[in-house]
Order: sequence, then structure tokens, then C-alpha cells
Amino acid sequence: MMENLIRGRNPPQYQRSPCKEVRAALRKRPEEELQCLEMTTKRKIIGRLVPCRCFRGEEEIISVLDYSHCSLQQVPKEVFNFERTLEELYLDANQIEELPKQLFNCQALKKLSIPDNDLSNLPTTIASLVNLKELDISKNGVQEFPENIKCCKCLTIIEASVNPISKLPDGFTQLLNLTQLYLNDAFLEFLPANFGRLAKLRILELRENHLKTLPNI
Repeated sequence: MMENLIRGRNPPQYQRSPCKEVRAALRKRPEEELQCLEMTTKRKIIGRLVPCRCFRGEEEIISVLDYSHCSLQQVPKEVFNFERTLEELYLDANQIEELPKQLFNCQALKKLSIPDNDLSNLPTTIASLVNLKELDISKNGVQEFPENIKCCKCLTIIEASVNPISKLPDGFTQLLNLTQLYLNDAFLEFLPANFGRLAKLRILELRENHLKTLPNI
């Protein structure tokens, strides 16, 4: 499942801001009613907008944004315009070095995909993403998970392969809804003693690590 999300996708095609298009249309035909706008890519739907109400003081509703393969060095600021409705954010294959605090105000976020970037750490503010179900931070420079990752209790899939992670915090074992965990090609030397608490875990990949023993699972 996670592999399907991050591999074999062509860079998405982007269009100028829907609001700008609507304003341009209004200048030409102000009598026409605004129509529902959609931005589509290889994933079929990138963001679905309700009729733009820019002139009525209401906001667009976007649940999915994809900025993969855009040569970004930081998370685009326009992402934060949809912090109340955004559920999926794809930032695959950019050069992002850190995740801004504002990103963690997106508490409706269910999927955060940021593989193949330049992250060196996962901030403790990730604990704010209480609805997060899927997290992909593979192919970065992340050295550890913060202890309060345990607050992301809805997490079911974590892809963190190809990172210099040497250990998992004890709080990691409180992610009781975890079903898939990918930690290939890391620097893991051991797993937490109570790792067996992850009773729902169905897929566990730990290839190319420094593990000598495994706890009872």
C-alpha cells in the first residue's frame, strides 16, 4: 500500500490558482454561477474545491495537496491556508530540510508523505497530528522518533526506511493501531523490550539493520 503511494508516479501537472481563474472568469462573465473546480493529476484527484466563495468571505475546501517533485526547499505557505480541511499532503522528492511548526496545525491531516527529502529530524510537534494514519519519512536523514510520537494513536502505517535511526523510543510501542512498519536500511541496534504490545502489526520489515536479537513478539 505504502509503496504504491510513493513509487511509480509521474510528477503532477499544476495549474495556476483556481481563485485567480475564477476572478478572471468573473471579469468576463460576471453573471455566470461559479462551478465546482477540480485539480487532477496521475493520482486522479489532487484537490477538490467547493464553489469558490472568495467574494463572500468563505474559504475553499481542499482535502488533498500534492507537491511532489517540485524542487521545493520548504513546505509551501499556501498549504497552511487549508489547515482545517487538509487530509493528505504529498511532498515527495524535494529538498525540504525541516517541517515548519505551522504544518502541525493541520490537525485534520491523515496522511503525510515526505520521502526522499533532506529532513534531519522529526519535530516533537508531530504529537499535534492526532488524526494521522499514514506517515512516510523514508529516504531522509532522520535519526530518531520523538518520544511523543505516542500521541499519534491513529497511526496505522509508518514508512521510515533509509534513515540513520539507531533506536525506537519506548513511546513507539503505544501506537497500538500500527499494522505496517517499514524500517529497512537503518541503524537499529535493538527494539524496545515491550515491542510485542503492537498486536495489530501485520507487516514488519527490518532488513539491513544492526539487530542482533529481537524481543518476544
